[in-house]
Amino acid sequence: MKPDMPFQGARLRLARLFSGFTLADLGDKVSATRQYIQRLEVTADQAPSSDLLAALAEVLHVDREFFFLPLVDEVKEDQGHFRKLQTTPQNVRHRVLSYGTMFNMIVSYLDTVLTLPEVNIPSISVDTADDIEKAAEACREKWGLYLDAPITNLTRTLERAGVVVTTFEGVSEKVDAFSLVRGRPVIVRNMDKDSTSRARFDLAHECGHFVMHEGIETGDPETETQAHRFASAFLLPRGAFYREFPRTSQIDWRAMFKLKERWGVSVQAIVRRAYDLGMITAVQYRNANVYISRKGWKRGEPCEPKPEFPEIIPLAIQALKDTQGISCANMAKQLYISKEVLSVFGIECCDEPTQQQNVISLAARRAARNASTAH
Repeated sequence: MKPDMPFQGARLRLARLFSGFTLADLGDKVSATRQYIQRLEVTADQAPSSDLLAALAEVLHVDREFFFLPLVDEVKEDQGHFRKLQTTPQNVRHRVLSYGTMFNMIVSYLDTVLTLPEVNIPSISVDTADDIEKAAEACREKWGLYLDAPITNLTRTLERAGVVVTTFEGVSEKVDAFSLVRGRPVIVRNMDKDSTSRARFDLAHECGHFVMHEGIETGDPETETQAHRFASAFLLPRGAFYREFPRTSQIDWRAMFKLKERWGVSVQAIVRRAYDLGMITAVQYRNANVYISRKGWKRGEPCEPKPEFPEIIPLAIQALKDTQGISCANMAKQLYISKEVLSVFGIECCDEPTQQQNVISLAARRAARNASTAH
């Protein structure tokens, strides 16, 4: 039975992209033509029959009601920051954006029913390399981080500043990381990487976009270079790095790995930082990179730091159950999605929906809130 609201083709497209289907793929699954599926997605007055609606919901792991709510949390390409934007195929970008949109729905729901950490990210314009160094130092100072000490857990540091970190394992190895700001900053990390030091660098890179590129389209060489420089400066503050980097005629690799163990940054990034700060010559930098390549360290280095895991969402899910009796499965029902969709983001529902009389849908919450605002 269809709700008393118009069918929202944008939501069908979202669910299709999230599931990784082309128009033809989905049509084959539900015995419909590619052209008809496309018409459902783009034509305002087009709605599927009841049996097709049920089939679409089953294949795409959503409830039928999912297709009849306005899509208010959609993430557009200009609202996100892609790594390797120029080489990322459009279909991959579209799927990653669908992940961002679906995850944003979950985050928006949690923000509605719980008090998540306040967003506390500075916005700093930069032009020169020195501007970027100062921006990274200002960010550390704002978050109460010392300029001469490593960041033990970067994921936790970002989440305390109101950022939500998640993963998108399996989407594509061609996207290192993706971040978006639509109300609350979100970083989606590629978990296909084995290097935890490079994963930390990815997080710092995305943090640089948040700090320096608010309202600026990124993905071009200039903004990517700026974000790289910010990540280096944020993880390896120049004052401490000047004091600790060994001044020798040849790279001391034992010392490099000691720095890696202390700061949680790859030796490749450490060597690059030394070069950017003028502490090694172009010849030393070139020779160091050749050595790194010969050792196979571009594919993976020894002495990796411990992995970091996102905490805000797991803690919020637990708080939701403990304080309001809303289970993970309840949350899925209120969002009209399946537990399979939640599992894509590492949210596992091992419990059955609790029979709570006070659990109402998110749509009903919003309607009630809008009605009270109108009066």
